[in-house]
Amino acid sequence: MSFSFDATQVAPAASSDPIPAGNYAAMITESEIKPLKSGNGTALKLTFQILDGEFKNRKVWANLNIQHTNTTAQAIAQQQLSAICHAVNVLKISNPAALHNKPMTIKVKVRPAHEGYDASNDISGYSAINAASAAPTAATNGTATARTAAPATPVTKAAPPWVAKKPAEPAPEPEAEASDDDIIPF
Repeated sequence: MSFSFDATQVAPAASSDPIPAGNYAAMITESEIKPLKSGNGTALKLTFQILDGEFKNRKVWANLNIQHTNTTAQAIAQQQLSAICHAVNVLKISNPAALHNKPMTIKVKVRPAHEGYDASNDISGYSAINAASAAPTAATNGTATARTAAPATPVTKAAPPWVAKKPAEPAPEPEAEASDDDIIPF
């Protein structure tokens, strides 16, 4: 058996290091509903793909405990799913595929390495990529009603408040001629 490989014909594997914390334009490219290994409920597993910038095409994952014996865990996941639905303006779904390929902004955090696990990313927020997007739509059987997704646009960070521009200094007032009252003898 002979073997031949030309590395110029294949893009190198991307780094598996977490991407830096920040806001990124992204979209869901895969979703799966699976029972939790613990048997305590059901998770919605989502794969997000970064749409632009230095980390274009990198993937970030979210697991939402959409049904769980712990009501707090379930409520948090349902709030996150609601944020995703609002971000892409699809407010009723019966299949998570209705959320696929719709741009949104995700807020990514870096979870530090801990107890033998490498550092990784978590998604801590979801919002519309374009505040002037179309009205919400409903989806049934995984098919969203007709709507054109907003084009992917870079998400830029606003300067923090402490970096705000200084106001222009007022022009100095013309000096008045000194009167005898202004002269202080030493």
